[in-house]
Amino acid sequence: MLCGLAVVWGAFLLGGVSSRVVTVSPGPLIRVEGQPVSIRCDVSEYGGPREQDFEWMMSREAGGQRMKIISTFDAGYSHPSLSKRVASGDISVQRLRDNEVELKVAEATAQDAGFYWCQTPSTDSVISGNYEAQVQLTVIPNSLQVAPQAPPPVVPEGSDLTLTCSVTRELVHPTYLSVTWSLKRGATSEEVLTFGPQGDVTVGPKFARRYADGSIRLVPGRNGVFDLVIYRVTSSDEGVYECNGTEWTHERGGRWVRIVQSTKEMGTVSVTPTGRSLSVKASSSSSSSSALLVAPGNTLTLLCSVAADNLPVLALEVTWLADGRDIITMERSGVVAPNASWSGGPGGRGQASLERTGAGEYRLGVRGVAGEDGGAYACRVRAFIEKGGRSAGGGGRWHMAAEKTSSPVTVKVAQIQPNFTLTLEPITTPQATAEPTELACHVTNITRLPPGGHLGVSWGYSPLPAAGTGDDRHTSHTVASLDGRGNLLAGAEYADRLGSGVLSLTRVPPDTFKLRFLHTQEVDMGRYVCVVSAWTPSSGGDLVKTTELQSPPQTVQWQVKRPSLNVLATPLRDTPVGGATFEMSCSVDTENLEEAGYSVLVQSQDGVEGSVRTIMTLSPDGVLQPGGATDPSRRDNLVLTKSGPAEFRFRLGGVQLGDRGFYWCDITAWTRPTGGHTWTRAAGAESNKLRLHFQENGPAFSIAIQSDTSSVYPHETAKMECSLSASGSPPKTGDLAYEVRWFFTRLRGGQTTTPVASIDRFGVLRKESRNSSSDVSIERHDTHTYVLNIHGTRDSDSGEYHCVATPWYLSASTGAWTQAEELTSSRIFLTVRFAVWESLQLPLLYGVSASIGVGLFSLVLGLVCAQCCCRNLAHTPRSRNKLMDLEMD
Repeated sequence: MLCGLAVVWGAFLLGGVSSRVVTVSPGPLIRVEGQPVSIRCDVSEYGGPREQDFEWMMSREAGGQRMKIISTFDAGYSHPSLSKRVASGDISVQRLRDNEVELKVAEATAQDAGFYWCQTPSTDSVISGNYEAQVQLTVIPNSLQVAPQAPPPVVPEGSDLTLTCSVTRELVHPTYLSVTWSLKRGATSEEVLTFGPQGDVTVGPKFARRYADGSIRLVPGRNGVFDLVIYRVTSSDEGVYECNGTEWTHERGGRWVRIVQSTKEMGTVSVTPTGRSLSVKASSSSSSSSALLVAPGNTLTLLCSVAADNLPVLALEVTWLADGRDIITMERSGVVAPNASWSGGPGGRGQASLERTGAGEYRLGVRGVAGEDGGAYACRVRAFIEKGGRSAGGGGRWHMAAEKTSSPVTVKVAQIQPNFTLTLEPITTPQATAEPTELACHVTNITRLPPGGHLGVSWGYSPLPAAGTGDDRHTSHTVASLDGRGNLLAGAEYADRLGSGVLSLTRVPPDTFKLRFLHTQEVDMGRYVCVVSAWTPSSGGDLVKTTELQSPPQTVQWQVKRPSLNVLATPLRDTPVGGATFEMSCSVDTENLEEAGYSVLVQSQDGVEGSVRTIMTLSPDGVLQPGGATDPSRRDNLVLTKSGPAEFRFRLGGVQLGDRGFYWCDITAWTRPTGGHTWTRAAGAESNKLRLHFQENGPAFSIAIQSDTSSVYPHETAKMECSLSASGSPPKTGDLAYEVRWFFTRLRGGQTTTPVASIDRFGVLRKESRNSSSDVSIERHDTHTYVLNIHGTRDSDSGEYHCVATPWYLSASTGAWTQAEELTSSRIFLTVRFAVWESLQLPLLYGVSASIGVGLFSLVLGLVCAQCCCRNLAHTPRSRNKLMDLEMD
């Protein structure tokens, strides 16, 4: 049997003739069913063309008949039993170089086992060397089995994790196995460890250090079972674990070839972090409350209690803090390290000690407390877990698993009334606007400042009195302040400047407070004072202000140089006719002004006494907006740009007759301090006025109004025709359009007119709101004739009507639509007649009926009253004699 490299060397040494050498992949080759196979073949030391052709043949038995497989130059070279596989691409040949090719089998089968020959047709002038090479291919069944065991889904941080995986195969040929564990987080996968195929171990880059110190160990078992043990797992070990088994073959030449592999998912592992169960509590040994009052000179004792679910595997670093500053620390090794700047320092603080009294119990002691020992005490705990611990025989690396700080315990000390002196002096004095200003307030001769006491400062400002008046009645206000707790508070007028960093307050050791303006403005000129206060802890634990002292005032003043602007407007284009482009440039010249932003207003007016219109505006931030007088349909014709540091250009395209007038720029300079967000006005000026004037030599237009009748009856339709005509050189019909508006006035010759309806040059109709119940419409009979219809006329429609038209034509000189002069027609009076007899018929009928009814009712009522009320009115007159007789009686 021929195996490996078949090489025949030429023997033509006389004359130096080279011998052709054909070489294939070293064999024998062992591959697995269903897996791809590739065999390389190359030729060297040949003559003839640079690109060589190759032919592949095979025999399933040694010495058996050869079958043609594939050729690089003959498409019909394949044996009929292999032609379908070649056509489908299952068998292919790929040229790698001019003298090298590769035979590929996409999925190997047992029938592909045998002997393969690679032949090269001769292109040499002298036949010498070998022209073919042979290699044996063995195809074995796929018997690789990977069976992992599911790991625990949840693992406490700091515990151990064992990953078990079984990798086996049937040994029919000399092949080798390897097993790989990998960790998958999201879309990325990282290799943890690989064992094999020759008994060697390969570790992923992120796990190499842990394997070196013993945090990761491989434990081979029997019957293909392997255990990977990860000691002291952390949150970085969370994810989905996979097990990969690979079968290898070792070919001649020392090359390892992977012939088949299988990957199985083991399961997801979650690591419970230590921080979830870690708790830290600080308390006093003599009181359960969160506040503790200690007399000066006594010993302060505080306890720190630590609890966690995995406390036995944790190494704790415990630190006591007072007002956020470290006092003393017990390292995880048990070594106590006091903070030298705190304990026994020049401030007179007491001596601190720390000891462990039990599992998770730590006691702080401060002997000989002074006033400065008061404050908020807290216990900070950092929990560490060893990576590569004693069981792994590692190097003892540690990582911090969690950190927590307890709630503070307030320690209070007796108060002592402080005393001190103040000195206010200027450090930097401005000589011009926008230069910096710095004032320093020195606190000296501090005595009797109680322990825990702090100094605060408040800066006050008052404006200078008006020149020549001596009036100093301006109310001072606060610039900014620092209270006893170090909180920075800004005055209402200075909040923005303090937030942007233009204004700053600092404290320089030992006891100096500084106020600094990065860019001093004119409004900052005035008198400044610093008010220093002493803050001491009260019996309730709060800081209270006990002493306050104000410095003498310091004046900040300089000679102000007012900035000024000069704006020059220059025409850039001639505008001889309507439809052309008007362009002008506005340049700015400044004095006493360095860096500034500019806002620009382009304004115009019809005449010297006309109203001012704003065409466009440009803000100092570069925001461009059209003015209120700008027609929305012409905004695309307006351009305003910044053409230089202090130069602006305005362009108006397609000028119309209504655009004639005067144009100029109104420019304002604005300044903004470095880092600021608010613009401050510095100066402003208007440019000279440029006149836009041209004569339009287009057609002449006329207008007339007429009506078939001047009077109609109610509910009838009234029609009024507005006729337009063009003379001179009238444009084509498609190059002419009109805007027509109708107006109405109640009185003949009245000056107050009311819009009725209008139609623009695009044919859009607009009807104005009217008091009458009638309706209006506009008909366009042709390009020059428009008819106003009033449907269902009423008496309120009586009055004078006239039309106003604005011609638009396409200018032959500029090719742009040009607006002509506005035309106003004469007035016609429309009368809505009143039909007298028709309007009186119904009222007369109602009146007669009502009169007859009222008369009949009055007659009946009179008879009834006469019969009922007046029948007993007749009586016999009483005799006076009867009265006399009665009196006699």
